[in-house]
Amino acid sequence: MNDFQPMRTSEEATADRPWLASLVGVHDANTIALDLTKFVSGVHYEPGTAFQPRNVIKSGLPLGKIKATGLYAPYSGPTSEVQTVTVTGTPTGGTYTLTWSGQTTAAIPYNATAAQVKTALENLSNIDAGDLTVTGGPHPGTAMAVTFGGQFMGDDVAAMTASATNLTGGTSPAVTIATATAGGTATASDGTEVLAGFLATESLFAPGSTKTSGALLWHGEVFADKCPIPFDPTDVTSVAPGVSIHYR
Repeated sequence: MNDFQPMRTSEEATADRPWLASLVGVHDANTIALDLTKFVSGVHYEPGTAFQPRNVIKSGLPLGKIKATGLYAPYSGPTSEVQTVTVTGTPTGGTYTLTWSGQTTAAIPYNATAAQVKTALENLSNIDAGDLTVTGGPHPGTAMAVTFGGQFMGDDVAAMTASATNLTGGTSPAVTIATATAGGTATASDGTEVLAGFLATESLFAPGSTKTSGALLWHGEVFADKCPIPFDPTDVTSVAPGVSIHYR
């Protein structure tokens, strides 16, 4: 099922488009078709409600063009680094530390939660609040995944190391670090790894639809840090022909 809606762009107030730095180029937006099978609820669009049943793709979403179909989908540029932290040997007490890029955390409890590991890392002088997300855990039973975002988004960052000398109990307790996803490379090869522009206006579509219409801003200025999807323009390695986007 398709849900194509009439598209209109104009030089109206930008209150609902905080990512738009300049109205220059708004009238040059191209009408495009979006492949909704590539969009994820809660990530790329907000699901509808009883009062507004259509799903809403927020304006400012970076887009790429699928080579095989000519349809547009979320831009899939360089990936962010994900490293896992695993406590082995079933310790029953003590602490461990993590070291990243020359800085070492304060003691982390053997049974730490994801929130505690995140706090310990963000207290390092070279990591700012919001630079990381930590999921999984708690230790020692379940591994945690540390995703580098913020200033490290899309970067190939240094690997963490760990010291488990203060863990107690169990059998040879240890902490291992592994790279689950290497940062800095684009994993897509379908065309969406090339930035085509940004969704100029909100796009609404009925649940169950596979395609809908949108407007592509391919020439203009944007505030990259205000896009609905975290986006670092310094990581963009290739853009579609004719694309001219300036960032503030």
